[in-house]
Amino acid sequence: MGKAPKKRSLADKVRKTKTSTEIKNNPFEVKINRKKFDVLGRKSKHDVGLPGVSRSKAINKRKETLLKEYKHKSKSNKFIDRRFGEYDTKMAPEEKILQRFAMERQRVHDKKDVYNLNEEEELTHYGQSLAEMEKYNDLVNSDDESEEKGLLSAELTASHFGGGGGGLLRKKTSGEQQEEEGNQRAKSRQELIEELIQKSKQEKRERQVQREEAQELTEKLDQDWKNIQALMVKKTPKAENADKQEEKPKLEEYDMMVRELGFEMKAQPSEKMKTPEELAREEREKLQKLEADRLRRMMGDEVGEGAQSQIHMSADDLNDGFILDKDDKKILSYQDGKWNLGEESDEDRDVDEEEGEIGEEEESEAEEQDDEDEDNEDDEEEGEEGSSEEEEEEDGHSDLDSEQESEDEEREQEDKEPSAKPKKSLSKEELKAQQDAAKAELPYTFTAPESYTDLKDLLSGHTPDNQRLIVARTQKSNHPSLAVGNKLKLQKLFGFLLEYIGELTTRSPPDLTTVDKLIPELYALCQMFPEVACKAMQSILGDAGHSMEEVIEVKGHVAFPALDMLVYLKVTALLFPTSDFRHPVTTPALLYMSQTLTKCPVRSLQDVMSGLVLCCLAVEYVSFSKRFLPELINFLAGTLHLAVQDKASLGYTVVPPFRPSGKNSDLLVLSDSESCKSWSKKDLPLSAVQHLELKNDLDRDHHRLMCLFTCLDLVKRCCLLYKDLKCFPQIFQPIRTLLSKHLSAQTLPEPFQELHSEILEAISSAPVTHSTLVFEKKKPIPLKLLTPKIVEVLDYGKKRGSSREEKERERLKHKYKKEFKGALREIRKDSRFLAREKLNEVMNRDAERKRKVKELFGSLATQEGEWKALKRKKRK
Repeated sequence: MGKAPKKRSLADKVRKTKTSTEIKNNPFEVKINRKKFDVLGRKSKHDVGLPGVSRSKAINKRKETLLKEYKHKSKSNKFIDRRFGEYDTKMAPEEKILQRFAMERQRVHDKKDVYNLNEEEELTHYGQSLAEMEKYNDLVNSDDESEEKGLLSAELTASHFGGGGGGLLRKKTSGEQQEEEGNQRAKSRQELIEELIQKSKQEKRERQVQREEAQELTEKLDQDWKNIQALMVKKTPKAENADKQEEKPKLEEYDMMVRELGFEMKAQPSEKMKTPEELAREEREKLQKLEADRLRRMMGDEVGEGAQSQIHMSADDLNDGFILDKDDKKILSYQDGKWNLGEESDEDRDVDEEEGEIGEEEESEAEEQDDEDEDNEDDEEEGEEGSSEEEEEEDGHSDLDSEQESEDEEREQEDKEPSAKPKKSLSKEELKAQQDAAKAELPYTFTAPESYTDLKDLLSGHTPDNQRLIVARTQKSNHPSLAVGNKLKLQKLFGFLLEYIGELTTRSPPDLTTVDKLIPELYALCQMFPEVACKAMQSILGDAGHSMEEVIEVKGHVAFPALDMLVYLKVTALLFPTSDFRHPVTTPALLYMSQTLTKCPVRSLQDVMSGLVLCCLAVEYVSFSKRFLPELINFLAGTLHLAVQDKASLGYTVVPPFRPSGKNSDLLVLSDSESCKSWSKKDLPLSAVQHLELKNDLDRDHHRLMCLFTCLDLVKRCCLLYKDLKCFPQIFQPIRTLLSKHLSAQTLPEPFQELHSEILEAISSAPVTHSTLVFEKKKPIPLKLLTPKIVEVLDYGKKRGSSREEKERERLKHKYKKEFKGALREIRKDSRFLAREKLNEVMNRDAERKRKVKELFGSLATQEGEWKALKRKKRK
């Protein structure tokens, strides 16, 4: 028989179950912090750890500290009396109460009057406060008030405040009952009230009579007092009065001036200035009225038709609208041997009117002829002036032109308005002449062109003045403030005008007069739409610059720009400011001119003309800003070099696009020295840039002299422009050498000699502020060489200082950074923990609310079911 098994104790069972429930750690879940290399003598922490152990410890620690603080954040387990002065033993109870009462009143007062802005202001009238005046303390007693204020009669008090009828319905005594029996009937309430009202009125009337009597007695007493006072006054003798009058002080000058200023005329208010929109509307209405008048005359209607005749109004006219049916004035005449006192015959009136009309037409024709003659004379005078004056005239003044244009239109309107006298129908010849004149006139309103072809058709066949007038009237008829699409139309008009100006300059011969007339209108459009004008000019300059670069890449050189591009550069200077440090239009234009003066070779007299025009434009561009352009000085020096005959020993350097010698280096050398005697100063025509016709050698020499004179003039202007520069003598040193040694002015005409001497004097008189940079003759002393300090680095990878203090500072900085990063990390973890706890609270509250709502809905559903069952049971 075998041995019985041994029974296990309870402790063994518990120990076995505990070990069986323990979870063995998976070696793959153990976290190992590896490092790149081991360091001797350095202790490593947290090399091996179990997942989630450190995190659970940190969470438990936060639950014990941070979570408890969050739970008890706004809770307190004791009552604290925070009233004012409660724990102050030095203050008496009465003082505490008064101070608390004052603070409470102040708090309420501040809260009530927080938006009261006039709290401290006190309004006054004649020195008296309005708040006191509103109490009516100083007013006279009115008639409705009794003399005894605040006192009411017993009867009135009993009647109004007796309650339930008061004295009117009180119990009557035996005597009153006997009187009522004697009167045979009792008085009603209404009758008693009426008697009370009559009695009060009678008392009021008596008080008024007493007041009037008192007033009369007061006035009588005042009058008696005046009479007595006159007797009591002591009269002084006349001599004393005269002395007193003489002793009166005289008025000072200041007082007299103040009195005079009071009688001076006050400034009258001027009329209200009109806005640009109102002015544009008025201009359009005026043009539409003139156009309607012209169309009416073209259709053969009478000029005075539809116009109101002006009637003389006398000074005695009442202007009350009363009009007589006919004129009763009789005309004395002699007809058929008898006196006729009737009206003037129709035939005589027609003859007189025709004579008056013929006289008026002759006067208007004479005036128009005089105006045309004056305009022609002005045009001739303007044509005789120099090109520089024309440039100055082109520079703006659009406002003056618009005013002159408006005056001309007003004058035309006055000439075309019907006279005050009524006119009869005109003859056929006169109507035909009137129609022809109206057809020959320029229309007053124009539609904005939609394309460049429309603009050409609109302006073709007209004189330059009429073309300018057409563009101006087009702007006025299509002002942006008059319609929605007018702004886009006028913006397109600016581009069309630029293209039209370019076409006018490419014609042969170029129509520069029309260009001159159209520039003011172009300026007006530029002021109206500056962004559009900027983009249009930028596109033109950009295309010209790209085409120049392409030609230079292919051929290596490029020709000078044509006349249209020169005109565009001039228009750019007129439309946009040239004195800005940087400008989106003028800066590219200046760069384009500099590139042209550098890259374009001079091969003919026509190229010399183009280069001089570009130099004139460059001087105009930098006249205000005084910006230095080396390309300008180099081109002028090269142009003077073209007039030097002997080019053996120059003494100066020639800069491209010019060459020291060669085929085109003698373009300005005279073929005959005798041609200087017949030369006279003239303006260079701008059309010579496009087409130059020189028939013989004499004309060529004259043209060379004119180019040389223009170049010297530009050099003089540049000397005046750059005289304040420190490097002025060095800049103009080549020109000085060229003029003093190679280009003698003795053989040239007198104007050349004057310019020659002025230029040399301006260059030589300039002070030399600094010398030319040269190398030092002696060898420079080298700097003292110092032996480098070598520090041994035994522990690589760490930042070590040279001293103990630096090492300690580095150690503290490292420790500070480490602690700072650790604090930030812990703060972020605490924030995440609190946010998670807040979210759990919100989720728990929502779940609890949902549970309660669900329970309520369930109970309501149960009650509804029970009620329905009860209702069905009742029905059965």
